[in-house]
Amino acid sequence: MVIDMIKAILWDIDGTLLNFEMSEKYAIKKCFEKFDMGECTDEMIARYSGINRKYWERLEKGVITKQEVLVGRYREFFASEGLDVSKAEAFNAEYQVCLGDKAFFCDDCFSLIKGLCGTVKQYAVTNGTKTAQERKLKISGIGELLDGVFISDEIGFEKPNIKFFEHVFQNMEPYKKDEIMIVGDSLTSDITGGNNAGIICCWYNPKKQDNPTNLHIDYEIHNLWQIENILNGTVRKFVNFC
Repeated sequence: MVIDMIKAILWDIDGTLLNFEMSEKYAIKKCFEKFDMGECTDEMIARYSGINRKYWERLEKGVITKQEVLVGRYREFFASEGLDVSKAEAFNAEYQVCLGDKAFFCDDCFSLIKGLCGTVKQYAVTNGTKTAQERKLKISGIGELLDGVFISDEIGFEKPNIKFFEHVFQNMEPYKKDEIMIVGDSLTSDITGGNNAGIICCWYNPKKQDNPTNLHIDYEIHNLWQIENILNGTVRKFVNFC
């Protein structure tokens, strides 16, 4: 494979390498059982997911703290469902552990990442918690393939904050900005962060959702294996893979 300019990939984890919706569903249902909270239906999880997204978007805007996200979302969810709000903090702690119990891959990405080893440097960049992400990377085997892992909990800043990316750049091999590509599913976190950092941006959009923003996107892909087309130079910016 002949690399065309790109020498390092920054992979988002949740929603990009690993199927977060499946992990979320598994972990919440398991925690409901552990805390004797009755059945957690798919409809309840859908309502929780909406609340959860709202809290993470506030974090990305710098309006609230990570701890306010982690506990606040469950307090609001439990209150809306008529459940015991006092369990929110303990529930979240157990949820972080359960998130890493199983690995649900997107697009058989383990094989993709393994195949790219030695061809490009690969790093994980995530806003997830240290507990959950380290467990996910270990149980999935992805962590052993990567050249580095950057978790917002350890850095002290979340994507899309430029300080998150400055830390990443200072602790990875030195590259020019146009040699680094971020790959992620979140426009507000990954792509906005990539824009702030001035690097190549690849939006992973498997559900082919509309883009309501004016963000600069170099590539839009619907399957992670389309990364190979970008790396071998058979496509040029901007490309929307259909």
